[in-house]
Amino acid sequence: MIRQEARELLKTQLLLKKPKRVLEIGTAVGYSSIYMTGFLSEDAQITTLELSEERTAEARTNIKQLGKETQIQVICGDAAETLKELPDDTYEFAFVDAAKAQYIYYLPDVLRVLKPGGVIVSDNILQEGEVLESHFLVEKRNRTIHDRMREYLYELKHREDLVTSIIPLGDGVAVSIKQGVEK
Repeated sequence: MIRQEARELLKTQLLLKKPKRVLEIGTAVGYSSIYMTGFLSEDAQITTLELSEERTAEARTNIKQLGKETQIQVICGDAAETLKELPDDTYEFAFVDAAKAQYIYYLPDVLRVLKPGGVIVSDNILQEGEVLESHFLVEKRNRTIHDRMREYLYELKHREDLVTSIIPLGDGVAVSIKQGVEK
């Protein structure tokens, strides 16, 4: 579930950008997809990716119960693979809230499918403050997530095609804008 502070930031970004095509990585039970539709035009579309078949089924049920199935498409599968099937320059907005250690692997395809001027909102980037700690101070079982999230944040901040702000809100949110000219 997305924390209240992150929800409010997500809402303001959607209202500012007014995207017609939204990509979400990490559907869970569909809560954030459904939430986002409240700040999008009725003709806007959300494509959301979820690895778990059980969660995908629950999300589809929740989406259908609220009459949002024509606005939200849920794709079940590994996002690292399903992202590769999405067409280039399709989305104006991406919300990344999935397996934290995988964010770095999603980034190339998220950038490929995101239009120039598009926004990426990455949630839970501070890992309850652990990302700020030395690798050696983090519990051994969390080091892979720690290292990959630090690599992801480095990429967001150092790529010439991105402008990124890291906001210490909730468990940390990064807001990135893809530079370039729309085609």
